[in-house]
Amino acid sequence: MLQINPGLILWTIVTFVIVLTILRFTAWKPLLAALAAREEKIRSSIEQAELARAEAQRLLEENKRQQAQAEAQAQKIMNEGRAMGERLKSEILERAQASTQQMIEQARGEILREKEQALAQLRTEVADLAILAAGKIIEGDLDTKKHRQLIDATIAGLTKTVRS
Repeated sequence: MLQINPGLILWTIVTFVIVLTILRFTAWKPLLAALAAREEKIRSSIEQAELARAEAQRLLEENKRQQAQAEAQAQKIMNEGRAMGERLKSEILERAQASTQQMIEQARGEILREKEQALAQLRTEVADLAILAAGKIIEGDLDTKKHRQLIDATIAGLTKTVRS
């Protein structure tokens, strides 16, 4: 079944060596050059990927830094807004208190003026009644001007003792 043919073995070896020699001069160098080019392309791609990763990392850090700055600025603006609101609140309260105090003082002044006016009117009426009463008692004609001065002095003396 299986027989060894030395001529076939010889021609197979010769053909193999010839094909190997032809491939060595024609295909081997282009294959090695293609493999070297591919290896260089892969190395270049890896380097570019590393550079891109480093750039992405740098951009990420820059983004984080800018975000932190933006947050700090927003916090600063919020704090300034709160401070301004507090100042406005204080100013409004001070104005309201000053206005209230002024209104109270005006009301007190008006009350005092009305009180003095009422007292003056009361004195006049009391003096008139006293003169009328004295006139009826004495049944004579009294000097109204003299008696009014006398009564005013008496009333003034009474109001001093009442106030004390």
